[in-house]
Amino acid sequence: MSVKAKAIYTFLSENKEEISIQEKEELVIFDQNSVDGWFQGENSRGERGLFPASYVEILRTRSNSNVTDCSISPAGSLGNDSSYFPSTPNTSLHLQQSYNHDDDDDDDDWDDWDDRSTVVDDGDRPGANGHAHQSPLSNNPNVHYRAKPYMERQDSISSSRKGSMVGRNLNRFSSFVRSGVEAFVLGDVPMMAKIAESYTIEMGPLGPLWKESPQPFSCSIEDPTKQTKFKGIKTYISYRVTPSHTGNPVYRRYKHFDWLYNRLLHKFTVISVPHLPEKQATGRFEEDFIEKRKRRLVLWMNHMTSHPVLSQYEGFEHFLMCGDDKQWKLGKRRAEKDEMVGAHFMLTLQIPTEHQDLQDVEERIDTFKFFAKKMDDSVMQLTHVASELVRKHLGGFRKEFQRLGNSFQSVSQAFMLDPPQSSEALNKAISHTGRTYENIGEMFAEQPKYDLFLMLDKLSLYQGLLANFPDIIHLQKGAFAKVKESQRMSDEGKMDQDEADGIRKRCRTVGFALQAEMSHFHRQREVDFKDMMQAYLTEQIAFYQRVVQQLERTLRMYDCL
Repeated sequence: MSVKAKAIYTFLSENKEEISIQEKEELVIFDQNSVDGWFQGENSRGERGLFPASYVEILRTRSNSNVTDCSISPAGSLGNDSSYFPSTPNTSLHLQQSYNHDDDDDDDDWDDWDDRSTVVDDGDRPGANGHAHQSPLSNNPNVHYRAKPYMERQDSISSSRKGSMVGRNLNRFSSFVRSGVEAFVLGDVPMMAKIAESYTIEMGPLGPLWKESPQPFSCSIEDPTKQTKFKGIKTYISYRVTPSHTGNPVYRRYKHFDWLYNRLLHKFTVISVPHLPEKQATGRFEEDFIEKRKRRLVLWMNHMTSHPVLSQYEGFEHFLMCGDDKQWKLGKRRAEKDEMVGAHFMLTLQIPTEHQDLQDVEERIDTFKFFAKKMDDSVMQLTHVASELVRKHLGGFRKEFQRLGNSFQSVSQAFMLDPPQSSEALNKAISHTGRTYENIGEMFAEQPKYDLFLMLDKLSLYQGLLANFPDIIHLQKGAFAKVKESQRMSDEGKMDQDEADGIRKRCRTVGFALQAEMSHFHRQREVDFKDMMQAYLTEQIAFYQRVVQQLERTLRMYDCL
């Protein structure tokens, strides 16, 4: 139902979805429930679009009189409907629901390529971890909204009062806004009556750490098998997934991994979830592609099981243990209805009591930002060099050794053209030398599957991890900005100090979480790159030893001439 409103501040639009409004201008709002602090409506010039909810006051008519009651609508007010406002000709922004809950979604009747993406973005730039922002709307009966006094719920500064919330970030495409972290820092995330899960951050010798999982485990992915259904109409690859702590295998398709991946993105705002191996439209059932995907799924799963937080996620446990189709659907629905996602996930964090100076935290995060950028560049460079080396192994090296071998064979054949003067033993030795170099060419072509392919798999995993950090770091940067803004407002007497302290406290939670994730990344990086380099060098040594053995056997053929 549309309502009339009046602008209390001037707002100039910056995007095509927005409209400009002037102070004291009369407006029409299509729905009183704001989404992320924005109303959709129409200005006095007939333009339709979005404008900040904190910049207007809704004109409410009392039911028992003709007197109009002007009240300021709080920005970011929470409604009960998770759908966005009706679309208008000038508006293309939509709030997407994350999952399609139709029963058809459970029929498992789409192939790997046609898997429907769990999180949709509608063309917007993704937020942290690549996921779309989830609105903090909730129908959970355990959710209780914190009712603030009327004056404290206003977001814009008014000259007639002192108390005020820090202004909202008007850039809707910022991961800070879309992830819900802004709402958490400003205290606008509804408190839960009961929080069933908890993740602890501890202080280690080098800073905050995720508390280790009480029951660590690993998981194997084996036996990719081509399966069909609907009398061969649908074809897919099934993997046997076996967690170490149960020993009971379950069988999963790529689309099941994709479902889990998107649930992780949806839930864990400040954690870098590595990308899944890429999809492929053609050649999905070729042996090389299946083997490559399996190797990369193994690395992806190893990262999941080694992460103290991701490995404890109930949806992950459901993925690893549920073997019954009916129970799978029930658990899938339960995971999709999880309330503790995005900004609400921040409520599950238990942080240390140790004091951390926010300036020191900011400097540490800046250092990590510089490190991550440099590492990302170097990983990209190594990936390029290794890929070029693979190409040379499969093509150039193989061809050159074959040409060398053919040349030796040609010399041997020439020597045999004058039998009385030819030495049969020498001819055989030279001919064998030619075959040796042809074999070495084949050995070069085969070698990447033992070393370079595995290196590229690990580098691909880290490319995905590193790609997430700019947006995750931006979450903390946004939180720092809110702390500084709130302190300035407190110093100017425009905000109560208690409110500013609350923003600072919630910023500490974001900071601890990001530092814990940074620490986990460094610890895992050391393990992974040590293993990668040891495996590569071990295979290189074994390869060149085999080459040397071939050459030594060939050399001995000349000793008896």
